[in-house]
Amino acid sequence: MLTRRKFIQQSAIATLTAGIAPSLASTKEENIVMTVNGPIQPTQMKFTLTHEHILADFIGAEQYSKDRYNADEVFNTALPFLLEVKKLGCTTFIDCSPAYLGRDVQLFKRLSKASGLNIITNTGYYGAVNEKFLPKHVYTETSEQIAARWISEWKNGIDGTDIRPGFMKTSVDKAPLTPAQRKIIDAAAITHLATGLTIGVHTGNGDAANEQLEILKARNVAPSARIWIHAQSEPSETYYIETAKKGGWVSFDGVNPGTLQANLKYLQLMKKNNFLDLVLVSQDSGWYHVGEPKGGEYKNYNCIFTEFIPLLKQNGFTQSEIDKIFITNPAKAFEIKIRTL
Repeated sequence: MLTRRKFIQQSAIATLTAGIAPSLASTKEENIVMTVNGPIQPTQMKFTLTHEHILADFIGAEQYSKDRYNADEVFNTALPFLLEVKKLGCTTFIDCSPAYLGRDVQLFKRLSKASGLNIITNTGYYGAVNEKFLPKHVYTETSEQIAARWISEWKNGIDGTDIRPGFMKTSVDKAPLTPAQRKIIDAAAITHLATGLTIGVHTGNGDAANEQLEILKARNVAPSARIWIHAQSEPSETYYIETAKKGGWVSFDGVNPGTLQANLKYLQLMKKNNFLDLVLVSQDSGWYHVGEPKGGEYKNYNCIFTEFIPLLKQNGFTQSEIDKIFITNPAKAFEIKIRTL
């Protein structure tokens, strides 16, 4: 029997999803992944970097503008780094810069075609850093109204283009979440039920990660629909295991030359507890920094290939386990699929 609350929720979602183009409605049933160049099969992702950046502007939502940078300069700066990591074995590159923080889908499409990489972009809003990157309408609109904006990007394309998001990128600070942060997680739950897009959440700590799951649960969204981004920010490892036991994705996405041993330890922990099949690993590297001369220091995307995978092999990780982390798991995590309790 439907409760009044669930009936209202389902009615709202039905209203939001009405009018989805037939071509997109059918692709949802075909287990696809959405790149800036259109849908591909999950098996076509192959080796995937699940959390990287091409462009970032930290000025804040109210001052954010694409007029603040030259897209050709960003293209020329980023392309050699993308070509280099492609040569090392990367096939799919997931850009985690959200709206108002560096998402430029036309630039990403140019770079995808020039590099040969599958590039995936996102919809959603970034609520961390004291909500500096949230547009003002978040404070006046309901969760359903915010979700309608994100669903429209899935249905109609981003910024007047035909480029569609392949996942949601949101973020929150440490628990307890603010009302606005709770609202964008609720909007993400609604959007997931309407589109099947996975919810990636940059998360301040383990309690914030758990609070997110409670918000999703209220909408009947499964933990497997959410990726806990920056899990390494939580010092207590018990949170990782608790999340994995619920079926949630745990992402360690700060691999760099200075964190190799720490990330090895995280993966050893997850392996010991038989949860490698719920782990994602990336570098959070890049990027052209708007406002700095020539984009500042652009950090390459090579460390996983040149240093971290050799370290994993030296410490008993098999090729099959490495393939699970970088090939099998990303394909499952970013497959467009509605996941409910």
